[in-house]
Amino acid sequence: MPRTTLLRQLLQQRHLTTHEAFAAQYERAAVRLAELDRDHRLASLQVSPRQFDRWYGGELLTLPRPDACRVLEHMLGRPVSELFSTAYADDSEPDLSAESHGHRPAPSLPSSREDDENPLDIVARTRQLTASNADDATLSFLGFSLEGITSRYEQDGPYVLRPQARQVRQLAHTLLDGRQPPRTRRELFRVAARASGLLAYMAVNMGDFVLSEAYCTEARDLSREIGDLDTELWACGTLSFGLYYAGRYDEADTCAATAVERAPRHAQSIRLLANGRARALAKTGDRRAVEQAIGQALRLSDLHEVPVGLTSCISFEPYGRARTLANAVTSHVALRNTAQVLRDAEHIDDLVEHSTSSWSRSLVRLDVATALLQQRTPDINHSMALGRQALRLCGDTPISSVYQRSRDLHEQAGPWRDHPAVRDYGDEFRTWSSQPAALAMASSAS
Repeated sequence: MPRTTLLRQLLQQRHLTTHEAFAAQYERAAVRLAELDRDHRLASLQVSPRQFDRWYGGELLTLPRPDACRVLEHMLGRPVSELFSTAYADDSEPDLSAESHGHRPAPSLPSSREDDENPLDIVARTRQLTASNADDATLSFLGFSLEGITSRYEQDGPYVLRPQARQVRQLAHTLLDGRQPPRTRRELFRVAARASGLLAYMAVNMGDFVLSEAYCTEARDLSREIGDLDTELWACGTLSFGLYYAGRYDEADTCAATAVERAPRHAQSIRLLANGRARALAKTGDRRAVEQAIGQALRLSDLHEVPVGLTSCISFEPYGRARTLANAVTSHVALRNTAQVLRDAEHIDDLVEHSTSSWSRSLVRLDVATALLQQRTPDINHSMALGRQALRLCGDTPISSVYQRSRDLHEQAGPWRDHPAVRDYGDEFRTWSSQPAALAMASSAS
């Protein structure tokens, strides 16, 4: 006579007394446990009719194999040592007529249907849904890494920091392939979007405008997915920035204008107006629209009480007032508003000179140098001296904006090519632009 084990009793209560019914439940439990424990071997476990008969009949000298024990425990919620132990003192079935003999029947587990869920499965599934492969320490590490890149960018440049930004982006993407609760997943989306945004900005500085556009699209779409308007607008500003240096001025303006319409009073709109719209519009010669964009950017600066000084070019924080005015200078150069260029440049000179950004100092010098050539009486010596200073400030870390403006200055000085100062600047420009990074930018521009 078969020995009545707890396993046999539970299977009877759940109407799993045939091999087919038991095997279906067992295989589903194996798949669930494989997902929960991330042990894919378990998902393929099956029970043969002979195994089932031995288990159901209690005909075991030793316990089943360890993996089978794990599935049984997950399926039935009891240790296998109990499952295969005798459920009653003797080896016979309980006397269901015991009540007629004046004895109280042994308590039985509540009856259940075959499609009922195991409470332990419900708890396990909840734990699985709230499990995460990224803890708070990991999120803090990724956030600090991005902050470190932005704070060091104007000293170290894109060639040094791009590998680190790529690593942050890759780690965020790898973690997103796993499982996290909504709060953690949202933060990983934000990290991934900002890492892509930084890589997009670096790509512009390196003259790779196609790559920059791809990174910007990723940053914009990821930030939109989580409703992160601040990062989304920053990504749109960087996309406009790249289109401007790619010479696609109408598209640069449209990109920035569309983003401003989305959030006209947002602090990120300062950058969109000054760096995006004003400079692109100046290249198309629309003086009135340029003045409107600059005026709107300055009014927003007052509204948000932004820093007076020169904020980092790659920062996710709102533009400081000095950086907005530096972009206004560039716009007025394109419009040949010489007097305005010199006034604005003088206004921010002290802030720019005391900044840590050699690129910003270089770019302002190049703008002023160009304006000096645009005067009714060109100041050739001063212009070329500023041009040489700009090249030396940038040194061996060229970026596309410095390359383009120094090249443009060289071209505009063409009518005075026989002037000694122009020849000196030309020699220094050719040497500086023979660096591999600058040559790559020249190839991209062409």
